[in-house]
Amino acid sequence: MKLGIIGTRGIPNHYGGFEQFAENFAVYMVAHGHQVAVYNSSLHPYLSDAYKGVQIIKKYDPENRIGTAGQFVYDALCIADSRKRNFDIILQLGYTSSSAFSWLMPSKACIVTNMDGMEWKRSKYSSSVQQFLRKAEKWAVNNSDFLIADSIGIQQYLAATYNKPSEYIPYGAAVFEQPDKNILSKYELLPNAYNLVVARMEPENNVETIIKARLAIDSAYPLVIIGNYSNVYGQYLYKQYSSDKIRFLNGIYDQNILNNLRHFSALYFHGHSVGGTNPSLIEAMACACPIIAHDNVFNRSILNEDALYFNDEKTIVDQLNTTNDFRQALQNGIDNNTRKVKTIYHPDTIHSQLENFLTNCVKT
Repeated sequence: MKLGIIGTRGIPNHYGGFEQFAENFAVYMVAHGHQVAVYNSSLHPYLSDAYKGVQIIKKYDPENRIGTAGQFVYDALCIADSRKRNFDIILQLGYTSSSAFSWLMPSKACIVTNMDGMEWKRSKYSSSVQQFLRKAEKWAVNNSDFLIADSIGIQQYLAATYNKPSEYIPYGAAVFEQPDKNILSKYELLPNAYNLVVARMEPENNVETIIKARLAIDSAYPLVIIGNYSNVYGQYLYKQYSSDKIRFLNGIYDQNILNNLRHFSALYFHGHSVGGTNPSLIEAMACACPIIAHDNVFNRSILNEDALYFNDEKTIVDQLNTTNDFRQALQNGIDNNTRKVKTIYHPDTIHSQLENFLTNCVKT
């Protein structure tokens, strides 16, 4: 098939979950004989017109000049360009700004949308933006030929809210099998002697809640936070809390470094509370680290009883005071999570599932 992927800032990944997924899946599809094009923002640092056999189509993105409105300009240009490409399938990752231009989608292509999470719930948005995002969600649902849900919770929500079926396809990750503790020396860390957060700096990811809980206990372990903190909220967190106890490492996009930092952490915090399954959760499971996650249907449907959970600062403090060795306390959960990655969330399994789904969408 001839596949176009829109809705991301581009590949190779320098940003987050959708970009990582787009990179891995696009390369997989090319290896399986398909023609694949990924739209890249003009702000993306990768300059070549191809990546591992994937065609890169760069489009102007003025987000650095005009802020969030630039995303709408970028998405509109990508969608307009897709009308000239004779794609069999357009895989739309998310809907936040692109759904406003759903009417521009090429009529001859099959439009498949990965719905992401309930973006309108994010408190970082004003009430007017939240209202727009609810409309955008509805536009995306109604203007797509097929829907993908990355979590059971999102699948249930789409059925209950819009009476629309969706295909449940989560994210995948390969089990991390070659840890190298020497990588920690660059960051002046010791194995099993630090706690870790990997997240975008947004309120819904509960980074500040985790920070406050860490500061409320007596511990020698620093809390290491990985994520680009150049936005307003990130700068607030950095200026307010950066210290020997709370260490901000900014964004790290080298997967080997990330995996090692996850693997050797004493406890990995997954604070995502809005949306579906975040790829970083599957990656943490693949790294065999003890996990404490925000207590919601999205995280529980993946982790089940193989992690600790928190709702607020107090529940984190209570959990942190239970033991000094979470790796030992959660060893069964760690083993179960690793098994789940091997059997359910392995990239080849997930990519094959999505390839078959898209193939059937074209035939329908």
